Amino acid sequence: MNAPIDPSRLKFGIGQPVSRKEDPVLLRGEGRYSDDLSLPGQAHAVMVRSPYAHGVIRGIDVAEALAMPGVLAVITGRDLEAAGIGPMPVGITQVNRDGSPARVPVQPVLTTDKVRFVGDPVAMVVAETAKGARDAAEAVVLDIDPLPAVTEAREASAEGAPELYGDVPGNIVSDFHYGDTAAVEAAFAGAAHVTRMAIRNSRVVVSPMEPRSALATHEEGRYVLRLGSQGVFGMRGNVAKVMRVEKEGVRVLTGNVGGSFGMKASVYPEYPALLHAARTLGRPVKWTDSRSESFLSDSHGRDHDFELSLALDAEGNFLALRVQGFANLGAYLSNATTQPATTNTVKNVVGVYRTPLVEVSTRCMLTNTTPVGPYRGAGRPEGNLYIERLIDTAAREMGIDRVELRRRNHIRADEIPYKAPSGMHYDSGDFPAILEEALAAADWDGFAARRAESRRRGKLRGIGIGQYLEVTAPPNPEMGGIRFDEDGGVTILTGTLDYGQGHASPFAQVLVDRLGIPFDRIRLQQGDSDLLIAGGGTGGSRSMMASGQALSTASTGVIEKGRRLAGQVLEASAEDIEFSDGRFAIAGTDRGIGILELAAAARGIGESLDVSITDKYEDSAFPNGCHVAEVEIDEETGEAEVVRYTTVNDFGTIVNPMLVAGQAHGGIVQGIGQCLTEVTTYSEDGQLLSGSYMDYGLPRAVHAPLLGFASHPVPARTNALGAKGCGEAGCAGALPSVMNAIVDALAERGVTHVDMPATPAKLWSILHEGLHAGEAA
Repeated sequence: MNAPIDPSRLKFGIGQPVSRKEDPVLLRGEGRYSDDLSLPGQAHAVMVRSPYAHGVIRGIDVAEALAMPGVLAVITGRDLEAAGIGPMPVGITQVNRDGSPARVPVQPVLTTDKVRFVGDPVAMVVAETAKGARDAAEAVVLDIDPLPAVTEAREASAEGAPELYGDVPGNIVSDFHYGDTAAVEAAFAGAAHVTRMAIRNSRVVVSPMEPRSALATHEEGRYVLRLGSQGVFGMRGNVAKVMRVEKEGVRVLTGNVGGSFGMKASVYPEYPALLHAARTLGRPVKWTDSRSESFLSDSHGRDHDFELSLALDAEGNFLALRVQGFANLGAYLSNATTQPATTNTVKNVVGVYRTPLVEVSTRCMLTNTTPVGPYRGAGRPEGNLYIERLIDTAAREMGIDRVELRRRNHIRADEIPYKAPSGMHYDSGDFPAILEEALAAADWDGFAARRAESRRRGKLRGIGIGQYLEVTAPPNPEMGGIRFDEDGGVTILTGTLDYGQGHASPFAQVLVDRLGIPFDRIRLQQGDSDLLIAGGGTGGSRSMMASGQALSTASTGVIEKGRRLAGQVLEASAEDIEFSDGRFAIAGTDRGIGILELAAAARGIGESLDVSITDKYEDSAFPNGCHVAEVEIDEETGEAEVVRYTTVNDFGTIVNPMLVAGQAHGGIVQGIGQCLTEVTTYSEDGQLLSGSYMDYGLPRAVHAPLLGFASHPVPARTNALGAKGCGEAGCAGALPSVMNAIVDALAERGVTHVDMPATPAKLWSILHEGLHAGEAA
């Protein structure tokens, strides 16, 4: 007979709030981040960067630097080109509206002809010590003829604007379009009401706790790169392209990673330059970014300038939605992408609402700024911001209650599966119920009393809704590996990568549930490209859908192999072997063997329970929810404070509710930061004016209220676990709920819109100088 269920499975299975396996090591300071790594004989590298946003390189004088004590090399772009290295890979681009391909400029690893943003790398100095390399980098003399710069996407499209590349006329990488223009125009022409507004999705500096760092070697004819990344499998392939070697000629290793939010997913110029130096010098070469440099060298996020229109009939039903404007890509496409402002906007802008038609037109522009890459959500939060701001504005203009307008246009549960005009097929969800739960939890009906109390204290109080839906986890292959080790442990191998999310515990919980393996026997291996057969990395809120499904499929493979092997060990037919609760047994008898004991027995006869597969889930997942934020604005100082915050979320099957809540909290705080404090400012000549934490306002603990978190799960039908992504959802709900609350607080002053960030200076000017009244920018 089968053994009784181990009580520990009830504690560590799917759905349990299990602590993160890695925390004890990290809290003891025993983590191994990229800058913690050192190898015998290593040299140190420092980058030489352009002080100009735009200019022609006339010369690079390295003689003085090379003569300095301890300097081993000064590498320029010409040196890398002579060695056959480069160019840099290109981020995701979309075709033009006429079907022609995007205009993609060629980017050397180290620029050779022109500099195109402040911080553009032009050389790398390698020396015996980091200090020696820094001193020598300052001795490199750059002869650059400055050119006029352009920093705003809309300005970059204007006639006569400075052009960054001779082969990209007008600075336009792609002129993206989606939708049926004629049908949308007809809907607007027949509409009873049209709401129009402009929204600026402000640029942010990503600012993970750990700056980028890398250690390069050339070992036994292979390049080896140790660095923080979001996935070693994809990083290996892209590095190999730049180095012009086969994938097998590169090994990528990633240990602990102190945050990324999309920024560390790409190949940066420092990495191939380091690998070249390591091979040339025959010794390890290490580089670590300074925090001030990282403001310039790491890809930024967001930076879109859109005009929005929503057509409604007389009853307030949505007829069509139009989004058109500009996306700022920065100077290069190696770690930039057009996706957030194009296809991801298409997929996410309709949200949870029945919208027959959608049209999105985006001009993706090059500017003399730091390249803009994916940042937590990468088009998902902004898409939800656009529709939710339009709804509040339309409700005010039409005299319809903003909650009622949402109710009228919800996609109902009985309409799912639902095909959205974006082409997405929503497989699950109950959007009306989540709104009602959120309103009740937030005490929406009691807000008037709270507003009156705030008014007595000289504060303006507002309340805002941010109902969101994200299209996450695009299907792509993922590895599911389960290895039974000789010490009695079990190792999970998968191509996603934990850069702060806490993968070890929830992935182990899947094996506890599927195979009954004790939680404390399970390890996780992700960061070695040599051990992977596939891997899409972590991004797009895909980890549990991708790795969870792959591990579920691999578990089925373990059980199939186990039945055959158990039949040999127990001297029975494989067809008579049953598996339950971590034990293989002969049906109808008490004869059986535990899975770990079977793995050991299999090794004894030259067999293995190990399984390594590549799996692909069927479709994206659609996490959704509703955030309700309340803000107070101090009339004397203009300071806004989020004072109440409530969320109800549908993340499908939740493997570990504690970690899911933590992911939501982190995203919410990042959203609050973009809404209230984070300002990225360039001068007219392209200098980053907010280039340190003295000038750039990251959110702090004081900016975060107690965050209410509740779940209304409707399991997904698109993956084996029924899970939906949660990592980026906090931003998706925070941007619209906080900005709607700010506008609500200022409504009595005639303000109808405020762009992010709503800093004290901006709000004070609105309150005291009457600036931006009506359409506050």
